Amino acid sequence: MGTPRYIEIHNQIRDRIENGEWQSRKRLPSERELAEMFQVSRMTLRQAVQTLVDEGLLERRVGSGTFVAEQKVSERALGVTSFTELMAETGRHATTKTVSYKVTTPSASEIEHLALKPTDEVLVLERLRYGDDEPILLEQATLPMKLVENCTRSALTESLYKTLASIGIKPGRANQTVGAALANERLSELLDIKRGDPILTVRQVSYDQNDTPFEYVRSYYVGERFEFSLVR
Repeated sequence: MGTPRYIEIHNQIRDRIENGEWQSRKRLPSERELAEMFQVSRMTLRQAVQTLVDEGLLERRVGSGTFVAEQKVSERALGVTSFTELMAETGRHATTKTVSYKVTTPSASEIEHLALKPTDEVLVLERLRYGDDEPILLEQATLPMKLVENCTRSALTESLYKTLASIGIKPGRANQTVGAALANERLSELLDIKRGDPILTVRQVSYDQNDTPFEYVRSYYVGERFEFSLVR
């Protein structure tokens, strides 16, 4: 099976951005013009654009169109800490609620970050993380299905990192990209905040003890309930 068309379009748009043809803060051609340019349906075009939005390369502005996102500062994390451990360090009790759990084919960004093939399957796990019963973040974690196919759903949703450790996966380094956004309607409902409230966005690729990527996570933190401390 060849590479899905939307992934090809995703890569071509990304190349134009990286080559400077479409520059930071500039508006892209309309959806109709892009679909004609790449000779694909508007549905396929939307799928490619949405993946680039998820990666932070593009941003949609209501009533204005789609723009190349402003380049943000990226910080490299020295290691990976589970949310449960993080809450324990601050004296809070961590709990988790599973929002969705599905096995599917990977998106273009998941293929790239997890070194997958388009035909591979991934597990996409979406969870709400609480500290003392207060929602702190919504986490969308993607893992190669081949790594966790023998793990139960309850084990993966209750303590993901503990379960990964039980099958020999030990977290090592991680690459993180931190940004800021405003809560949309879905995030406001899930995180118990107002629509338009500030949120912190984090995209993370986690690597194991052999420096192999095992997890791609997109997290949405409530701005007033969480902060990152960077040590140089």
